[in-house]
Parts: sequence; structure tokens; C-alpha cells
Amino acid sequence: MDRTVFLSTLERGLARAARSANGEWPVEFLLPDQQLLCLATDPLNPDVVYAGTRGGGVLRSDDRGESWRPAGLGEQVVKALAVSPLEQGVIYAGTKPPMLFVSRDGGASWTELDAFRGMRRPYWFTPAEPGAPYVQSIALSPTDPGVIVAGIEFGAVLRSADGGQTWRGHMKGALRDCHGLFFHPRDGDWVYEAGGTGGGVAFSRDGGITWMQPKAGLDRHYGWACAADPARPEVWYASLAPTFVFPHFGKYPIAHYDGYAHAGIFRKTGDVGWINLGGGLPQPIDYMPYALLTDPAAPGHVYAGLSNGDVWHSADHGDSWAQLPVNLGGIHRSMVVL
Repeated sequence: MDRTVFLSTLERGLARAARSANGEWPVEFLLPDQQLLCLATDPLNPDVVYAGTRGGGVLRSDDRGESWRPAGLGEQVVKALAVSPLEQGVIYAGTKPPMLFVSRDGGASWTELDAFRGMRRPYWFTPAEPGAPYVQSIALSPTDPGVIVAGIEFGAVLRSADGGQTWRGHMKGALRDCHGLFFHPRDGDWVYEAGGTGGGVAFSRDGGITWMQPKAGLDRHYGWACAADPARPEVWYASLAPTFVFPHFGKYPIAHYDGYAHAGIFRKTGDVGWINLGGGLPQPIDYMPYALLTDPAAPGHVYAGLSNGDVWHSADHGDSWAQLPVNLGGIHRSMVVL
């Protein structure tokens, strides 16, 4: 396990845990006056991390999250970020209300992709915040710099083949209530999605043009996070919880209530149905796995970050798991590992 730093967003601020030489994970709590909404690492520079904020635009760190500085977009509510794996300094930011911006100089300046704004539809509707849809996730192809896939929570999955100058949407078969969306880190044909509609998971094998929702083996269908093995794109993972709502708790699915998530982490391999992974994981998981991460340099390795701040790790494609000796204080709703 080569990764040595975890960063997670909290309800306020950021948690940073850096592994020490003796294997301990001291945790720092940073940016207490900021509400951070998303995190994104730079595939071309392992020291650089970006954060989207509620009303403070984008922040940038050049030292793996130890210090931060403003990186543009002023007072925007930035809900999603993605950094190009092909073009140095290219970042995409999705906002609330749903707009998409691109920077080609590491956040020094930004340009709105006007055609994306024109794709908005009246039926895009976020139950948690009626009338206020937003970009929830952005995925960038690892092989074609022109291909972008963007997900709107309770709206649509849109695709561009020309760097955001024109768009298609909604992509048939994808989940309209998009929670997590990403390309395989090496294979530009594979795209994965977790969401709150349909089967809870979807995937594409042609770069996001056509989508399927494999349901065999799933006993819950409210998906949030997904990840794929870096060496085997047909091996992928998703975290899912039941879709039902506790009436006395309010309008949110039980996934978002600590102690009641009743979640599982599932693995799919090729055409085989989903398997609910055990191997040491709690059964069920009462704190939603908001983060599933794989290591591009270490096939088989998977990290799961739970809403209560616990972090679990598997080195064998999820067959067995160990809880790491670190607690980030919470994960709300984004975590990265460096």
C-alpha cells in the first residue's frame, strides 16, 4: 500500500491524515471556515489537489493538502471537479445552478462552456433542494481529451465529444439521479455510474454513448460511489443502500443517516452478477460508504471511506478487508487518497 495521505471533506472544513514512519495516521483538521463540497486530484501531478466550495469557488493545494489558496470562480458553488489525465493544467468545474467551466492554466482563469447551460431542462429536480439542480459529477476520458461525461443529480447524464462545445443528453440507459460517475483510469471505453434511480448502477463500454444497468445479485438499489480495478476494467465496485425513506426521519433515503445506512459494497466481474463483499466488512454497513477508491499503481487495492470517518482497505479485489487505524472525523461526501 503506497498511498500515504487521505483527505476528506467534512460538514465544515477538511480532514487530512498523513501516514507517519511508524505506521500511525495523525489527523489534522483544516479550513474550518470553509464548506468544501468535492475534491479532485491531478493525475499528472501527485502533489496537486483541488477542492470545490459552497460560495468560495475553487481552492488549490500544491503540497498534498497541507496548504490551500484560491483558484478562481469567485463566489460559485462548485459541486464537481475533474482534472484532465491528458492535458496539463486542464480542470473542469460543475456548479449549482448547473453550469460547466474549464480552466486551462491550473485554475488561474476560467471559461464557461455556454452550450452546457443550454442543456438544462425544467424537470431537473433535486429532492433535497427543490428547484436547485446541480452538476454532481464530471468524468474525463483517459484516451480522448474531447470526451466529457457530466451527471446532474436527479437530472441527466450528458456527453460531449468536442471538449464541451456541443452536448448530447440524456444518454439512454444511464441513471438520471447521478451520484458518482467516472472513466476507467486507462481504458477510455469504460465509464461507470452509481445513482439513486433505476438499478442503482450503470456502465458503458463505448465511452459513454450507450449504457446498461446490471442488476443481477443486487438486493439494494440506491448507489452512491463506484470504482474500477486499474488493470481490469471489467472488475468494478459500487456502494449501495436500500432506497426507502424513514418517514419520521424526513425526506432522505436511509443511506444518509449514520447508524441506519444498511449499506453494502458490491463487486462485479465481467458478465457475472454482483457479489456483496464481506471478508471482514460489517454486515450490513451502518455508515454509508461515500468513497470507493482504487490505486492506479496497485491493481487489486480498494479503499472505502465511510460517513463516520472510518477507512477500510482491501489488497485482493475486495475478498478480504482490514480497517485502517485512522478516523477522518467524517466523510461528507468526498475523499481522495494520495
